[in-house]
Amino acid sequence: MTTPVLSVRNLNIDYIGAETDFHAVKGVSFDIAPGELFGLAGESGCGKSTIAFAVSRLHRPPALIRKGSQILVDGRDVLTLDDAELRKFRWREVAMVFQSAMNSLNPVLTIEDQFYDVLRTHTGISRAKARTRAAELLKLVDISPDRLSAYPHQCSGGMRQRIVIAICLALNPKLLIMDEPTTALDVVVQREILQRIDVLRKQLGFSVLFITHDLSLMVQVSDRIGIMLEGELVEVNDAQTIYRAPQHAYTRKLWASMPRLHGTQITGEVTP
Repeated sequence: MTTPVLSVRNLNIDYIGAETDFHAVKGVSFDIAPGELFGLAGESGCGKSTIAFAVSRLHRPPALIRKGSQILVDGRDVLTLDDAELRKFRWREVAMVFQSAMNSLNPVLTIEDQFYDVLRTHTGISRAKARTRAAELLKLVDISPDRLSAYPHQCSGGMRQRIVIAICLALNPKLLIMDEPTTALDVVVQREILQRIDVLRKQLGFSVLFITHDLSLMVQVSDRIGIMLEGELVEVNDAQTIYRAPQHAYTRKLWASMPRLHGTQITGEVTP
């Protein structure tokens, strides 16, 4: 049996408060197979992004991962890694695309310098080789290498997000985490970026954890989808089953809440 790229087991995360603690993630377990695009959907505040930050070990106090939780990447427990191991783990094994590209890009550095910073830090390659690698990566996301000399503010929102994706792929990670990566973009650019990700993960073989509150968008690109409700994973199924025959009442309510251009709105029970 193939080892999952990501295996989350009994994940419990609290936000520690002065008087009371908030149990944000409650015993969540799921796997992501090699090359799979796994979607995690739910309303804002349900724990999706908390899980993403935990997998990449970017969580900070007051977030606390409880004992008994387990996060395995390629069979290795991420929660046991020390600082030196984490530096090798991030970018090489897991890379993360955040909601706003401007929060990931340094506004005073050119695009070339931002690629060079990552590649030099983790591989020690020369600037000339880094420039060649950066040009190759930009082509993968349909951006001309001429943009290497540009600054982030000189690029459109969609282009900035594609640049961030290209930087994330620089060290060939096994898992790409995308936390609401297209929320601030128009629907046409959203589709272009997600289609490009779908092509790249099939071409390069990496897996994707795709997080969004937009279930209709997620169904279009995901292999399987998990539905989050108040910190719990209440349903996991293939994308078509989530769309055509959702099992949990909350999943049906999510579909019912979405406006439809044609036909009647889904309400109550959904028949296959």
